[in-house]
Amino acid sequence: MDSDLDTLLIALYVALTDHVLPSPGFASNEVDQDAVTDAELLCLAVAQVQLRFGRERHWLRVVPKLVGHLFPRLPSQLRYNRLLRKLGNVLASALRWLADQCPGSADVVRLLGGTKIICGMSRETVKHSNLYGYCGYGYDASHTLYFWGAKLLLDVTADGLVTGFALANPKLHGERETVLMMQRRPAHAMAPGTTAVADKGFRSAPFEAELLDQGIVLVRPAMQGEHDPGVLPKRLRQRVESAISTLKGQLGIEHPGAHEPDGLFARVAQRLLALNTVIWHNWNIAAPRGRSLIAYDHVRA
Repeated sequence: MDSDLDTLLIALYVALTDHVLPSPGFASNEVDQDAVTDAELLCLAVAQVQLRFGRERHWLRVVPKLVGHLFPRLPSQLRYNRLLRKLGNVLASALRWLADQCPGSADVVRLLGGTKIICGMSRETVKHSNLYGYCGYGYDASHTLYFWGAKLLLDVTADGLVTGFALANPKLHGERETVLMMQRRPAHAMAPGTTAVADKGFRSAPFEAELLDQGIVLVRPAMQGEHDPGVLPKRLRQRVESAISTLKGQLGIEHPGAHEPDGLFARVAQRLLALNTVIWHNWNIAAPRGRSLIAYDHVRA
């Protein structure tokens, strides 16, 4: 099996129609250009972020030239946006299914990390956005800046697979609260017996006790004045930061360009699905670098 975008999309299409989607819809007799199936739409969404097209109108304009041989039917920009927003939960289910197929998902170690999702850059946007209430002002300590948007909390494996995530208003919920929100969603929760590796920001005796009640042991760096047991594997913190860097730098998750709550969820899940698809496919073809997107961020001539 080759490591190119066409092969990746075909493999994803087969996985979606055979295992993820409850009703693939291939029996449809519609012939207009908007009659795309859910599997085709999700593959288009993955290809969009792999090829780094942030805006949908730019993406749909070049689809016929870049991957038109795989997608004979294309929706309009408006229909593409509406359908993708409706499929947010399917995107989340697909990325979880792909993660479950990789051996890394059987590991009992999970890495917790968060990143900002910027949804507005001006006061006027904040006042009139339909995301008001879902987004809020937050502070990014690593870059020493305030932002208006959402906080994305990720639960990933050591090889970068996203096995759980949660979005929260950073003004209303801190990272610890967001983890507990994620734990209340069975599809994204860490299983009992998991060791969660996090940074110093997750320090809280009640939080650690609540996780322990769920069968999860939290491992974090010692704070000043605390005894350091020397059990934190520092290399794992670098791995979750590397995965977040891939999501921000190559898949554009920090600026999804969403204007509606369901659109925000769908666009974040779209980028997480793209990352999991690459890792899943690279594992299937025994690629030397599991999280490398280089083979899929362009179209072969």
